[in-house]
Amino acid sequence: MNLKKQNVALILIDIQKGFDDEQYWGGNRNNKDAEVKSALILNKWRELDLPIFHIIHSSDNPISRLHESHPGFEIKDEVKPINGEPILVKNVNSAFIGTDLKERLDNQAIKKVVIIGLTTNHCVSTTARMAGNYGFDTLLVSDATATFDRIGINGEKFSSEIIHQTSLANLNDEFAQVVDTKKLLELV
Repeated sequence: MNLKKQNVALILIDIQKGFDDEQYWGGNRNNKDAEVKSALILNKWRELDLPIFHIIHSSDNPISRLHESHPGFEIKDEVKPINGEPILVKNVNSAFIGTDLKERLDNQAIKKVVIIGLTTNHCVSTTARMAGNYGFDTLLVSDATATFDRIGINGEKFSSEIIHQTSLANLNDEFAQVVDTKKLLELV
């Protein structure tokens, strides 16, 4: 499978500075090098001149680290857009709602997408689910995504790694094919 010949789009979800405040999001973030892996993937897409879409979350909550008035709204330096790479701003979990992402993909005859970013169980998962539902052949990169600990409905604490792995398990072979960075880069 040669991703270059298939015109595969890379969708970077919410890789924003606001996620550096781990305690705000629940603490104990897994995949601490997800941004490094994301940068490797992004650089490969740039090298191959494949379509790239940067998605950023603009929270309606003024105290959120992802509110446009907060420095955390900015895209992290490792994956900053260059050369007019499109930036789509959303204010819900899915990169497809409130943006023209689907229209852009359709207009470029893109049938396959690769999703990376933050957080696995929220915006990454929601976007992957919608991509799959829209009929896109979707690859989700397990080590270029990350999440935080969560408190369950009965007050129990779930580790970020459990949240991450169960989120990926829920998506794999249903909405997306889950791969790691090494496997993805072998496909290009």
